[in-house]
Amino acid sequence: MKWNTRVTELLDITYPVIQGGLAYLAYSNLAAAVSNAGGLGQLTAMSMDGPEHLKREIKMVREKTNRPFGVNFAIGQHGRPFEKMVQTAVDEHVPVVSVTGGNPQGVLEALKGTGIKTLVLVAARRQAVKAQELGADAVMVVGHEGGGHLGRDDVGTLVLTPQVVDAVDIPVIASGGIGDGRGLMAALSLGAEGVEMGTRFIATKECTHAHPAYQDALIKADETSTTVIKRSLKAPARALKNDWTTRILELEQENAGYDGLRSYISGDANKTFIYKGQAGQGFGWAGQIASRIHDVPTVEELFARVIKEAEDIRTRWS
Repeated sequence: MKWNTRVTELLDITYPVIQGGLAYLAYSNLAAAVSNAGGLGQLTAMSMDGPEHLKREIKMVREKTNRPFGVNFAIGQHGRPFEKMVQTAVDEHVPVVSVTGGNPQGVLEALKGTGIKTLVLVAARRQAVKAQELGADAVMVVGHEGGGHLGRDDVGTLVLTPQVVDAVDIPVIASGGIGDGRGLMAALSLGAEGVEMGTRFIATKECTHAHPAYQDALIKADETSTTVIKRSLKAPARALKNDWTTRILELEQENAGYDGLRSYISGDANKTFIYKGQAGQGFGWAGQIASRIHDVPTVEELFARVIKEAEDIRTRWS
């Protein structure tokens, strides 16, 4: 079966499946594997040391695949200037750039006239409309089920996706709570023309930066195994429940503020768990789709499974 949508045409990919930015995890092995499997793999620029690190990762992706790939810029979460990193993406002629976690205007303006396709992650209808006005080629809509940073309105993917589809003319990509063929077909039925999957790609063999304990925690998770932290900072984000996130929530109840939370929500605390597997000393982002993760396949195996399941549904629907 063919899977042509405006998203596959825009990005020149076989299947309308995009790998999320995945802070500290999305490097060349994973990005190349997703692109080789027919989707769009991505690098996570703002988790890297600087422009030279990004340049090396771009080179390594190109050594591993001749398919399109993207570079994700989580501009609102790291507090670092992004201009030089964006210029590196331009200089290296990357095919796609996605923007998450902040106002995309600066990045989109820097990319005008370059031919680079642009995706913007949004968590509200008004954000999608603004992204379209700023010139984004497509929007990715993340519902409350998603992992990592979310919108403040607690609206789920099932409701938010068609709201955005009806509000913009550019292609819409659904994200949050999607990790299999059923999720792909659900998104398409809502009017989306592709999906972004983040958490599901953490539990793959090519996500080599993820500690086995992190992947095992995803496998063991059920639908109640995640929690939303950082609400008190007006930056809600979903992570796996553990003693560390319980302490974060306690501090938020005590109105600890950013200074009181800083060491608990830092990138170092994140890396302590996802790189070293030390659950008592850090945390790992995860969406509610973790409850649907039961193994750690290769990316190729995962794609084969997702597409077969989706094609079986298409056959039944026809």
